[in-house]
Amino acid sequence: MDRRRFLSLSTFYTVAAATGTLAACHSGDDDNGNGNNTGNGGSTPPPAGAFAFPQGVASGDPRDVSAVFWTRCIANAGAAAASPVAVTLQVSTQQGFSTLVASVPLNAVSDYDFTVRAKVTGLASKTTYFYRFIAGSDISATGTTRTAAAANEALAQLRFAWFVCQNWSANHWQAMSLLAAETDLDFVVHLGDYIYEAGFAAQPGTVEPAHPAITLPSGGAYASTLDDYRTLYRTYRSDARLQNVHARFPVIAIWDDHEFSDDCWQDHQTYTNTNLQQTVRRRSANQAWAEYLPVDWGDVSFDLNNAAYDNIRIYRDFHFGSLIHLVMTDERLYRDDHVVSEASIAQALGHDPVNGNDLVGSRYFVPQPVLAQFEAADTQRLGRAPSILGPVQTQWWKDTLKASTSIWKVWGNEVMMNRMWLDLSSLAPAPDNVVFVLDCDAWDGYPTHKADLLSFVKAQGIANLVAITGDLHAFQAGIVRDVPDPAKGTPVMIDLMSAGISSQPFFEDVKTYAAGMPLASLISSSALFDSFIRQNNPDMLYADHDGIGYATATVTPTQFIAIFNKVKFLDAGGAAPSSPLQKRTRLTINAGAVSVAVEDNV
Repeated sequence: MDRRRFLSLSTFYTVAAATGTLAACHSGDDDNGNGNNTGNGGSTPPPAGAFAFPQGVASGDPRDVSAVFWTRCIANAGAAAASPVAVTLQVSTQQGFSTLVASVPLNAVSDYDFTVRAKVTGLASKTTYFYRFIAGSDISATGTTRTAAAANEALAQLRFAWFVCQNWSANHWQAMSLLAAETDLDFVVHLGDYIYEAGFAAQPGTVEPAHPAITLPSGGAYASTLDDYRTLYRTYRSDARLQNVHARFPVIAIWDDHEFSDDCWQDHQTYTNTNLQQTVRRRSANQAWAEYLPVDWGDVSFDLNNAAYDNIRIYRDFHFGSLIHLVMTDERLYRDDHVVSEASIAQALGHDPVNGNDLVGSRYFVPQPVLAQFEAADTQRLGRAPSILGPVQTQWWKDTLKASTSIWKVWGNEVMMNRMWLDLSSLAPAPDNVVFVLDCDAWDGYPTHKADLLSFVKAQGIANLVAITGDLHAFQAGIVRDVPDPAKGTPVMIDLMSAGISSQPFFEDVKTYAAGMPLASLISSSALFDSFIRQNNPDMLYADHDGIGYATATVTPTQFIAIFNKVKFLDAGGAAPSSPLQKRTRLTINAGAVSVAVEDNV
């Protein structure tokens, strides 16, 4: 981050060095017991209850010598809400904070919705730290974080989890209760859809009572302003289960589409066939995400003075000893438009090319010949193949993986890399007697770009590459080849997809998309659909497209063992289940082998 940009964000992002010699602050040490100006002009701090931390605490982006700490602090009724709130971050190796390694003065201001974050450097590697925030006489919950091991240090084992797609207005969040109860997790990855920008008025019985309908300040059906997006983050972060996950583990986060707009690309929404460009809305979404996630702005950039939609860069990488190199990509901000034009499909079908929504045939259930035809035209227009990562990030991805010396390369990959085709050539009459690509919002929809990355992995001999994935609302495990035909391609990586925390499973979407197609009779149940997917995609070694939950991984130098934790849906009465776990599935990858051993119901 350059000096000008850092100074422009100095009230938003603070960097402080740990000293290891600070004494704990006690009442009477200074004006208010924490080194801050109370703003009341006296030496007595405001009484307890003057301030609150309604969204809890969080830490993130752990490195061997640093971590980022976050909270939101507001003045309660009777205080001037727009005034800066003086807050102190305390970090200690003792749960009782008898000594401090850092005490960082901060100001929560309305410009950033009273959120604060500080990066503390000079920490010890592979160490658990406790942290809290103090405002006046009020103290936040205590959080714990853990720093990474130095990049060249050999480790016997690491444990982490990943979760995605936590729709406030669908099902329930009991998967977070299970996640927070996990032991010995070194970090947690969030792969996007942290919020959902639309769909706030769910039908009764489809969402737990703890999650009432959300009303946006704009009154719209989807978030369109900065206040709207902030309202969503405030609401989501008010859930005690999500707060508990953040308080227990450092989180490494990336976004997907719903942090801005469903199936978005760059600053375009896809609610209608026009793919309307909404730069101001995109920038509002960027800012709210930056405010509410504990992200390290020391190695990425965020510039509010930049009026472009890409005023932020969030792709980055992390080392956990020599065992894991975690590479996080942004698969929305730089991606080209979906290869098949929705408006063109609408015109061919006699539909409205402007106000219609022809996602079937363009983004979902796309005939393979149609995809090839449109990709050739787009390649000629762009002078290169259309891509998800964009040229600059693509080169960064290649350079980063090529240079990696870690045993396991883990790719934080938001959208499906597994192949998911359906061959109806012998099952359906014309024009449906073709191979369909089910999801062209994922990597299957950008076949030349996908092949370029995978052929690079093969050519460079990059071993032990595992993608952790989300977005589709399904559990999947599959082999990914440089050429998608199993008879011709070489296995180069594994894609492990976790279902969403609460979002509607993909099987429900498929039933809608396939209505009126010959396929409908073949997917009358989720088990039939899963079986049909595996028959058509032999490299798909595990498929469950009707589930919610999360995933964990235990990694050693010789094995990568993932657990898919499938959670029950709502009880018959519409309540969240008190014993939410339905089953666990173990997926084992041996180092040096591009294959997965599956054990169900473990």
